[in-house]
Amino acid sequence: MGTYAFWVTATFLLAGVANAQPPSFPSINGTARAPSQSKNVIIQLFDWNWDSIAAECSAFIGPAGYGYVQVSPPQEHIQGNQWWTDYQPVSYNLNSKRGNRQQFANMISACHSAGVGVIVDTLWNHMAGIESGTGTGGSFFTHYNYPGIYQTQDFHHCGLQSGDEIVNYKNRQEVQTCELVNLADLATESDYVRGKLAGYGNDLLSLGADGFRLDAAKHMATNDIAAILGKLSRRPYISQEVIYGDGEPITPSEYTQNGDVQEFRYTYTVKSAFESSGITNLQKIDSYGWVSSAEANVFVANHDTERNGQSLSYKSPNNIYTLAHVFMLAWPLGTPTVLSGYQFNGVDDGAPNSGKGQCSGTGGSGSWLCQHRWPAIAGLVGLRNKAYGTAVGNFVSGNSQQIAFSRGAVAFVIINNDGGSWSRTFTTGLPNGSYCDVANGALSGSSCTGPSYTVTGGSLTVTVPARSAIALHTGALGTGTGGGGGGGGGGGGSVSVTFKEYATTTFGDNIFVVGSISELGTWDPARAIALSSASYPTWSATISLPANTDFLYKYIRKTSTGGIVWESDPNRSARTSTSALTLNDTWK
Repeated sequence: MGTYAFWVTATFLLAGVANAQPPSFPSINGTARAPSQSKNVIIQLFDWNWDSIAAECSAFIGPAGYGYVQVSPPQEHIQGNQWWTDYQPVSYNLNSKRGNRQQFANMISACHSAGVGVIVDTLWNHMAGIESGTGTGGSFFTHYNYPGIYQTQDFHHCGLQSGDEIVNYKNRQEVQTCELVNLADLATESDYVRGKLAGYGNDLLSLGADGFRLDAAKHMATNDIAAILGKLSRRPYISQEVIYGDGEPITPSEYTQNGDVQEFRYTYTVKSAFESSGITNLQKIDSYGWVSSAEANVFVANHDTERNGQSLSYKSPNNIYTLAHVFMLAWPLGTPTVLSGYQFNGVDDGAPNSGKGQCSGTGGSGSWLCQHRWPAIAGLVGLRNKAYGTAVGNFVSGNSQQIAFSRGAVAFVIINNDGGSWSRTFTTGLPNGSYCDVANGALSGSSCTGPSYTVTGGSLTVTVPARSAIALHTGALGTGTGGGGGGGGGGGGSVSVTFKEYATTTFGDNIFVVGSISELGTWDPARAIALSSASYPTWSATISLPANTDFLYKYIRKTSTGGIVWESDPNRSARTSTSALTLNDTWK
């Protein structure tokens, strides 16, 4: 569970639609685990409605090589625009603000046709937290009375704290029988309650579900979960939310008997490494004594942690959010989940546009972020798939924020989380050839949409720009726009490019543009191009760039005290032609 009230999540993996090729989950000691096939990356499409997910599975998710999508709870819940209303169920009818039963079924079918499994948030620990109301499907309820489902005797009334609230996480009984922020806590030791929960699970299985993510699993005894799973018509994939707490009696390892466990310690460690402690420490991340890689569901951020500050987020500075995803997808630990959500100002903010997800090109539109489309994330999904089953090798570091490593003889990744560039000759383990940099572009036909790099004698000599990554693999061999950190051209000559950025500032602050090619400072803030404030709050500058050239760029704010603030990810991208170009942007 998250720190803020009503933050609860869960997950189902849906598959098995007729005429589709459903995902398959191997059985380990009778327990379904994470998919063994190479396509095991999950996208958490947070707060997307069913129709939008169906469209995105076909348009992008399937072709990009993602294995699964994780969607919001489909059951009826309390009314309200806040995101957490989805997580306060009132019945097991599939009628939520994300869509109805038929739309839900259509979404499963569309995703499976695209080769994508569907993971669905599921809530077995509790019902709603408000005293009474009418749900999104018209069902009336009170706190301990859900007509036709549960009555007072079906809930825990622990009597250990005022209001039956959880206060002391060092007390196992309190955590698993008292109420989490007033959410009516189901008596999961009751065979009647277990039967109702299994009935809901079986309904989802009948629609093709292959797995569940169990929200708030920590607040249920592990043997209660095992008993409910035993009542299901078939064994699903299970991922359980069990947040580790130092010195607490309930531990993630207790729950591996049921399936995978979300490893929050991974999230915290990655945050610390990229923010301060150094990413070289991540070389040892496999040996920290957590649940094993085969049992871990890992993530850089989810909808809880990006709001409560326990993880990196799209608001993190200096490109570290993107770089952390490069590491997660490149390093062979656990089953990774990528959060794809939306911009928010307050922690309660619900989805924009009634949950109609909107993506465009390599990012989102409106307030949607569509992180799953960011080039560095989508590109690394293909690398992870290609490198499946290979070991890490050729690990080197420059300083504490610079690492590089290979994956067998099929992939090589460099991450420079330092404020300065990193130049050296790397041993890649790759065959000789020209490779697309999938952290900054993609293979299109036989050409790269971004930079390409040549490996000779297994070595690569390169200067890696500050706060950037390079990722190569044998599934993306091609010629591109040139190496050297993200730019290159064809056709010669130069062209005028005008950068216009709408940004409000405080007195003494100034806006600059910096980017992947030498004319834009090769990501070095000291070489960034200053923009004029003559038309404030629109800042602008016109400079000459090589014609017919792809490049990446981002705006930075240099403060009066000497600090540097980077825009949010992802990097912006553009291409020059032979005509003048004007880029109109807004600070993000």
